Amino acid sequence: MPMTDAQLLERMNRHVPPTALLLGTRILSVDSAAGRVRMSFQPSEQMINPMGNVQGGFLVAMLDDAAAIAAIVKSGKRIAIPTIELKTSFFAPAKAGMTLYADAVCLKLGKRVAFMEAELRDEAGTLLAKLSTSAVPIPLPDDAIFVETT
Repeated sequence: MPMTDAQLLERMNRHVPPTALLLGTRILSVDSAAGRVRMSFQPSEQMINPMGNVQGGFLVAMLDDAAAIAAIVKSGKRIAIPTIELKTSFFAPAKAGMTLYADAVCLKLGKRVAFMEAELRDEAGTLLAKLSTSAVPIPLPDDAIFVETT
């Protein structure tokens, strides 16, 4: 039986990969029927580039994670979702020490490819970056082991 959105949210925030710790990730809400997630990130001072902004690669990682989680929750089962292509547009700089928010949606989840989008905003609601991506959904057995922290 599939998990409820509340169960998914609790599990995904309890079992996180090391990258989620690095990015200061928190999943705030999931809507599995719509394939949508809202997440927050806490970029650290170690992510700052010479201009004093969060380096763009970290922002891409945040958006990529949000998009992948949107596809995972839409699937209703355990899947891996390795990225095969992505494009990110940057609109404004992100500052370390400020909470960032990502809203992501899985636009289409097919058997061979999934299509997702994600937007990243700061605390004031300013659009910082937008990602469009595709990935390969790979079914996993229920007992599949991931690298997770406890």
